[in-house]
Amino acid sequence: MATPEFIRTIRASAGHQLLFLPGVTAVVFDDTGRVLLVRRADTGAWDLVGGIPEPGEQPAATAVREVYEETAVRCSAERVVLVQALEPMRYPNDDRCQFMDITFLCRATGGEARVNDDESLEVGWFSLDALPGLGAYASLRIEQALADKPTWFEPAPVEAS
Repeated sequence: MATPEFIRTIRASAGHQLLFLPGVTAVVFDDTGRVLLVRRADTGAWDLVGGIPEPGEQPAATAVREVYEETAVRCSAERVVLVQALEPMRYPNDDRCQFMDITFLCRATGGEARVNDDESLEVGWFSLDALPGLGAYASLRIEQALADKPTWFEPAPVEAS
């Protein structure tokens, strides 16, 4: 994921300290039930499309924008499937951040899947029975997008009485 300019501005004064940031993930399906994946340039791993909202941008608009920017696929966001605070992470340059991820189920509406920026090495549609090796992050999001259930979230801990 390329670092947005507004984050670079914050980093200029915040240094490497932990930033709590919004993040959006898109689980995009086509009409045949295949899921859209990208092979990330930074890790080489297959993953879902995601990104950081621009200031003032609605999360669903971020999902649609990121999918197009990274894959040239047009889509519409249908519903929120998951909300989750991710574990803090440290980048190779020592920047630290923690994302509050909002995952959307999206439907492809047009375009041809292809690498459309420098964030991906490959882009492709995959049937659910032929997914490349995915991490727990992507697998949970695909599972929740397929489930006919309310939005998934981590339950609050039960307080002792």
